Amino acid sequence: MNPILLAVILVATIGLIAGLGLSVASIVMAVPKDETAEKIRECLPGANCGACGFSGCDGYAAALSKGETKETNLCAPGGNDAAKQVAAILGVEAGEIEPKAAVVHCNGTCDHSSKKLEYKGIHSCKMASQLFGGPKECVYGCIGYGDCVEVCQYGAISIRDSVARINPMLCTACQMCIKTCPKQLIELVPLHKTKAVVTCKNHNKGAFTRKECTVGCIGCMKCQKVCEFEAIKVENNTAHVDYDKCTGCGKCAEGCPVKAIHLMTLGE
Repeated sequence: MNPILLAVILVATIGLIAGLGLSVASIVMAVPKDETAEKIRECLPGANCGACGFSGCDGYAAALSKGETKETNLCAPGGNDAAKQVAAILGVEAGEIEPKAAVVHCNGTCDHSSKKLEYKGIHSCKMASQLFGGPKECVYGCIGYGDCVEVCQYGAISIRDSVARINPMLCTACQMCIKTCPKQLIELVPLHKTKAVVTCKNHNKGAFTRKECTVGCIGCMKCQKVCEFEAIKVENNTAHVDYDKCTGCGKCAEGCPVKAIHLMTLGE
């Protein structure tokens, strides 16, 4: 027989055997499809942010399908619409999602906070913060290099005057910016409700803070004393607001001598 023809027949035979083997293996080793999980996955936005507490949208869908969780309202980016669709698939009552948006607890703009050094490294908050806490005098403040901007999939964050600012109407509360900020300056605040927001997280004593930033919280406790609802407390030289207790009366903002507290109604 012609050697070339023999080689062709041999290769074709090997390919046929290998193809049959793969076909059999794909049937024997096939992973059963979870149709319920696939239907749930189609209802989710695909942000894969992990705000639900699972490994992205696929993980959340699988957990719901397997009964590992019955909470249909864990997807903040999907909102109440996604929660209702998921609940309809599972035949359960949909839980409510309280609309929230992220805010940055810093107002240390160029006018309020000075620099202690000129940073020439990689343009990243995470990298810059490793060099003496960043270029600004306040080591607790926003560096403003935009790590949060890079991870936001919705274009809700911008850098203005060296501080990150968030558009509440574009924010989906996915928490990606919260996880990314090396200074832990970003927090979720209820939408469409007037709340007191402290725009500072400096933990130094008042006298030292004043040297670093003209609008930094000095821990004077005046806000805590005037609050009738025990919604604001000073801990570690910084005021913190309990949004569940805050009524938005504004007394803490009025009493703050450095204007580090602001009344905000996000989304309006």
